[in-house]
Amino acid sequence: MAAARRADMKLGLFMMPLHDPQRDYTKVLQEDREAILLAEKLGYSEAWVGEHYSAATEPIPDPLQFMATLIAATKSIKFGTSVINLPQHHPAQVAGNCAMFDHLSEGRFIMGVGPGGLGSDFELFKVTDKNRSEMMVEAIEIIHRIWSSDPPYRIPGKYWDITIDSSYQPRLGIGPMLKPYQKPFPPLAVSAMSPGSPTARLAGERGWGLVSANFMPVGHAKSHWQQYCAGAKAARRRPDRADWRLARSILVTETDREATDYLANEKSSVGWYYAYLRDNLGTYKLLKIFKPDESILDDAVTIPKCIEWMVIHGSPKRVLDQLVALVDEVGFFGTLLLTHKDWDQPDLHKRSMALMAEQVMPQLRQYLGTVQAAE
Repeated sequence: MAAARRADMKLGLFMMPLHDPQRDYTKVLQEDREAILLAEKLGYSEAWVGEHYSAATEPIPDPLQFMATLIAATKSIKFGTSVINLPQHHPAQVAGNCAMFDHLSEGRFIMGVGPGGLGSDFELFKVTDKNRSEMMVEAIEIIHRIWSSDPPYRIPGKYWDITIDSSYQPRLGIGPMLKPYQKPFPPLAVSAMSPGSPTARLAGERGWGLVSANFMPVGHAKSHWQQYCAGAKAARRRPDRADWRLARSILVTETDREATDYLANEKSSVGWYYAYLRDNLGTYKLLKIFKPDESILDDAVTIPKCIEWMVIHGSPKRVLDQLVALVDEVGFFGTLLLTHKDWDQPDLHKRSMALMAEQVMPQLRQYLGTVQAAE
């Protein structure tokens, strides 16, 4: 990886988004839009928005619809879905919606997909007991075949069959499905959070982009890249670290003390975020995702420990030092994604985004330009 390439590490915004369900929903949507508009103003390169149909805490069911409201108000920021849960949708519908968004945004679209992660959505869409990873792969293959072919369509599958045959009327323009703006397809990425994630290996095999989640210790991310490389090697592909995105919880304040005092309050939005996720993962016996070492007992996974393990915080200098240590541990990655939190103190969170873009990232890029990235 050439030094110039390393120095081009991008900064993006990642939002599940996760909000206090007691808040006014209309204001929450306005706040999330404001965060992306601020990111655009500050030079963030990407904004990622999640999909959840049945959670008051994660209240955006359709990230494409939400992000479409921001296209005309922005010029450069790219929009990523994080993620479209493919087992819960018909592939033809996803193909059409994504192709349209890709045209509306004139190619400012990254297609983040996954097998799903919300139990109530699994029940809602009747996919709880199905092989969702297999369904995801089939859906991707179908969508790409739709985009790379013309009618009549005959695309059989285990879970879906795509057919437009007898109803095809070329004279009337009836039958063709939309193709995307980007050729041949929008870039595709999947997310990973578990240590040694099999999804990361699959991404390497298929040449997809990889997003390592923020609510896990850094060591898990390192294992993700190892799995990605193993998958790429098996498929005789050359892995490119520029295709790897790493999400982190980051709070940048004017002084170290300001961040420490804020995070000491477990009712802060960061404390609430990890308390909610701890309860959620504990319910499904998945607390290993939070642990830097599997030998750690569940009772030891406290909110202060979660912040210690997973939150980068402090003054611009201290945050820079932590990010340098992060890169030294896991190696270069193409995009650092700052994870959006509920704006319980709007000025503090907005200032954090600004300090990250204006003071931390320029120095981090300078550092990256002077060192050999880990292969």
